[in-house]
Amino acid sequence: MSSPTTPKIAVIGSGPSGCYLAQSLLRAVPSCEITVLDRLASPFGLVRYGVAADHQHTKAITRQFDRLFQHEAVRFAGGIEVGRDVSLAQLRELFDAVVIATGLTADRELGIPGAELPGVIGAGAITRALNAHPDEGARLPQLGSDVVVIGGGNVALDVLRFLVKDRDAYEGSDIPDELLDSYLEAPAARVTLVSRSAAADSKGDPQMLKELAALPRAAYASPDPVDPVPDAQLDRAAAGRVAAISEMIAASRPRFDGPEVTLRFGLTPLRVLGEHRVEGVEFTAGDQVVVVPATAVVTAIGFAARKDHALAALTASGAETGRIEPGLYRTGWAKRGPRGAIPENRACAKEVADEIAADLADGSLPASPSTLGFEGLPAEVRDRAIGYEQWLRLDEHERSVAPSGRVRHKLPDHDRMIAIARGA
Repeated sequence: MSSPTTPKIAVIGSGPSGCYLAQSLLRAVPSCEITVLDRLASPFGLVRYGVAADHQHTKAITRQFDRLFQHEAVRFAGGIEVGRDVSLAQLRELFDAVVIATGLTADRELGIPGAELPGVIGAGAITRALNAHPDEGARLPQLGSDVVVIGGGNVALDVLRFLVKDRDAYEGSDIPDELLDSYLEAPAARVTLVSRSAAADSKGDPQMLKELAALPRAAYASPDPVDPVPDAQLDRAAAGRVAAISEMIAASRPRFDGPEVTLRFGLTPLRVLGEHRVEGVEFTAGDQVVVVPATAVVTAIGFAARKDHALAALTASGAETGRIEPGLYRTGWAKRGPRGAIPENRACAKEVADEIAADLADGSLPASPSTLGFEGLPAEVRDRAIGYEQWLRLDEHERSVAPSGRVRHKLPDHDRMIAIARGA
């Protein structure tokens, strides 16, 4: 039970940023009452819909978030979209503090001529489709025989791993079989992964590169230097990248069936070629111009705020503080911009929770006895909200109908998700 002076805090977004923030608030402000809102019926955001379907070990972080939602002071309110069902102004009237933890869900634009051509696809659209995100439906974008992946970070490696894996390699994942089948009917014959950076600086996790090297699929080559310049001082991650890439392209690596994969380093995209659809990409490499044929171009160069998002103007890139003003805060990528993986959000959340605690302590953020929190929302909004117990019903359904070799079968239809959560 809350007391008249219980600080009532709304967190917009139930991904890792929002969940870490709620965990930190329970420690920094033990007397608080937290409502975590999400526009989807399911919690966990990026963990559920952004982490690759075959990386279940990463998705396992949801177990600690499950414990969060079982806390008596925390409420999950799914299916509630800020800007549609409730406004930010309403939330600020009903809660002592509101924290934006929506992340950045749009793919960063390539920003070169031809980038608007059909066949230029954001990596986020692919990873969401492979995770059965309701925004993408149950369709995989058309890729064709020659796929160019622009980017050298972990998301680019997730896309590459999908392009080279066979069916057996998805045992124990939650990939939708219909999407996997549609790709494997006509998989890519050639894949070119292009990084602006040198191999050592290409940002991909060395362990993910080693995972690619160990797969019994694909043949790798690179016409670009992989070893650093003599006497270069490499940190541990850079040295790991060089070692893993060298293993991938080594002549001693067995030549497996699967795509011919070319790794390019130090190339800058200049323009996308094609009249009615993508036909290739033109890159600069020093003073040379390199043209790579393409039936599809997947951009994995970072993320940005959705332009149509009601809170887009309040997200920031590299903000030093989570405090927008007393009573309104942001955390995660909404605060820092698209930098850092899931673990970095834990430290960010603690900093923002400490700011909220400090504002409560010094009186700049008073906990008002008249603040109603979730109970003050209009009845139709409260009735619409999917609670944690209802999510557990949906979770059980997804697990119970999972086909052989899959840990769950996620539904890409949000209305059906809500119906099942409500017991239909």
